[in-house]
Amino acid sequence: MTDETIDDLMEATHCALCKHGYAELTMQDIAAESTKSKGTLHYHFDSKQDLLESFLEFLLDRFEERTEAVPGETPVERLHELTDELLTTSDDSTEEFRTAILEIKAQSPYNEAYRERLREFDRALRDRIATLVADGLESGEFRDDVEPEATADFLVTLFHGAQTRATAVDRPTECTRQYVHAYIDETLRSDVTGDGNGVLTRAEHGGDGE
Repeated sequence: MTDETIDDLMEATHCALCKHGYAELTMQDIAAESTKSKGTLHYHFDSKQDLLESFLEFLLDRFEERTEAVPGETPVERLHELTDELLTTSDDSTEEFRTAILEIKAQSPYNEAYRERLREFDRALRDRIATLVADGLESGEFRDDVEPEATADFLVTLFHGAQTRATAVDRPTECTRQYVHAYIDETLRSDVTGDGNGVLTRAEHGGDGE
């Protein structure tokens, strides 16, 4: 399968999920959003689940590219930019797409393939945040008692929770976004005054973050 065909089918899957959601999605729906025929879809993918597994892998590749490319001259700036990337609504289809992804997440306890791909998303985000925090420690921007893995776990949980609440109960991510920005500046940074209440240290986390 050529890169052009992959991109076409993945974009078609995205559009179809936004229109129809996960439960009602059919291969015909995806073909209707594509320049390819339904027969072409079945030639490359055995089933809707097979296609969606590939779609999640496609999303993971794009996600890793986006999180690696966040702008900023310092780790603090890049962590702020990553927060904006994850918690800012970008277009009209975002709500529908978040709903479709939440439906897929709801299937993961019963679907090992979905679960493993979602674990990969979680690991990728956790590793990216932990790297930024470790870089900030090395540069002296973050408090020396901040534990990168524990902080990454905490922020990943916040990001996932904010995204889920935005979809499930229509709570805007703006409040969480502002909280995370304040947490970075008022708790993690080494140049803040006060006792740094809320900082996640190795001792409090009980180990190395695993």
